[in-house]
Amino acid sequence: MKVDMKVNGRAVSGEVEGRTLLVDFIRQTLRLTGTHVGCDTSQCGACTIHMNGEPVKSCSVLAVECEGAEITTIEGMANADGSLSTMQAAFQEHHGLQCGFCTPGMVMAATALLKENPSPSEAEIRHHLEGNICRCTGYHNIIKAVQAASGQDVQPVAAE
Repeated sequence: MKVDMKVNGRAVSGEVEGRTLLVDFIRQTLRLTGTHVGCDTSQCGACTIHMNGEPVKSCSVLAVECEGAEITTIEGMANADGSLSTMQAAFQEHHGLQCGFCTPGMVMAATALLKENPSPSEAEIRHHLEGNICRCTGYHNIIKAVQAASGQDVQPVAAE
């Protein structure tokens, strides 16, 4: 089956089997490997992308369901000049990652949260990120990064 969509602002098309997952189309056909496959059951959130402006776990969507859709992956989050987005820079500055595996999905989910709620409380951030699992950080610095990206005053983490 042929599928046409816009990914990170660029029109793309490809031939896929009807059972091809969006995450596989993104990673294998488009070679955009920032979207990670963590669990294959839509539990971990490592594969979170934006589809028509909404966060979606791309391991739970068939590529053919995205006909005509606008998809944004982590590779599309940077600013036009190639600099990091506000959320990406906040994750870097506040050490909101360790191994980095969950980071693309966390950034995508957190960016969607700030679009919906520009100044969320810590409890709201934690609730919104419940569908994204991090096995390394304990979430403390991820929460600080989201708060910083929202413009809230957060003390930077001291370098160790």
